[in-house]
Amino acid sequence: MTSATSYQDLHTQEKNAIGVSDEHLMQKVAGGDLDAFNKVVLRYQQQAWRTAYRLLGDAMEAEDIAQETFLKILKTAPRYRPTAGFRTYLYTIVYRLCLDTRKKSRPSLMDTIPDRPSDSPSAMENLVSRERGEEIRHALESLPLNQRTALVLKHDEGLSYAEIAQVMDTSLKSVEMLIRRAREKLHSKLSHLNVHER
Repeated sequence: MTSATSYQDLHTQEKNAIGVSDEHLMQKVAGGDLDAFNKVVLRYQQQAWRTAYRLLGDAMEAEDIAQETFLKILKTAPRYRPTAGFRTYLYTIVYRLCLDTRKKSRPSLMDTIPDRPSDSPSAMENLVSRERGEEIRHALESLPLNQRTALVLKHDEGLSYAEIAQVMDTSLKSVEMLIRRAREKLHSKLSHLNVHER
């Protein structure tokens, strides 16, 4: 199978998954439907990896976390109950796996996420942009994991405060406080860059 064909197959599979609710797919997964599980993976693999990466700052660890997340989802599918949205369930697993990983190892420096190239940036603009991005990543990495998690789930993944509270197993007030403190710390560390709070 050529790479073009496999890409087309993936695109078709993803397209077919649109319109079917996460909860309905999970009911099928619980019944042993591996095609439904593949649709769940296609739908959420990027979000799982991206969130783990932003929480841990390591691309390889993020890949491991994303894989473990879906293995756990498959294993626990018969016990899944849609009492909350599937995204909340997914991010809860990602968050807990990140906590476990963080306890086992010291955090590494964040890998560089390639910046999107602008139309025709000069070499100096590229260098400044890269350095600025590094400072922002290091500032984010310096936050305690719970503050970083709340901030990432809110601003990168678009979860509501209530959903974040469910993911982190805490109160709404605690989430508000975590995000406020994270923004204050980032503002303090990045004020020289004129970066607005995320």
